[in-house]
Amino acid sequence: MTAVLTPLSPRDVAARLQSGRAILVDIREPDEFAREHLPGAVSAPLSAFEQAHIGIEPDRDVIFMCRSGARTGAHCDRLAARVTGPAFVLEGGLNGWKTADLPVAVDRKAPLELMRQVQIAAGSLVLLGAVLAWLVHPGFIALSGFVGAGLLFAGVSGFCGMARLLAVMPWNRPRSA
Repeated sequence: MTAVLTPLSPRDVAARLQSGRAILVDIREPDEFAREHLPGAVSAPLSAFEQAHIGIEPDRDVIFMCRSGARTGAHCDRLAARVTGPAFVLEGGLNGWKTADLPVAVDRKAPLELMRQVQIAAGSLVLLGAVLAWLVHPGFIALSGFVGAGLLFAGVSGFCGMARLLAVMPWNRPRSA
């Protein structure tokens, strides 16, 4: 049987949070949460969801959220299993919240999300390989092919070498307090 997360509009979620009747659980990864999140949201990333201490009180609604609602929909069984009563989802996720013009806590000093960094780096390398192949020597097309093969491997295996490399870059290291 598939669990159902009942969708709530951003305005309804805001009202429930303001009244103290609900807890908002953000299932995005820590790098995404650090960059921007909803005030008062609890971070419980999917990568370690079962081990996360969410602090669910029996008399409060539990509302899950991600960036767009796709991750919460794809993992609704897993999420609802942590809740004894009804479980809810923020309709449209963070994007829906922002569209409703509700407040978001943003830390512009936090690095871009790791997957966005991978997309920027991979796209830049593919473009560079194509331009160099056109302007300098056709052999530079191998750079674009290499990056494409790496992305294919990452999709099939779940291991992204570029993400691992970017994760240890100085701008992605935790800031000292």
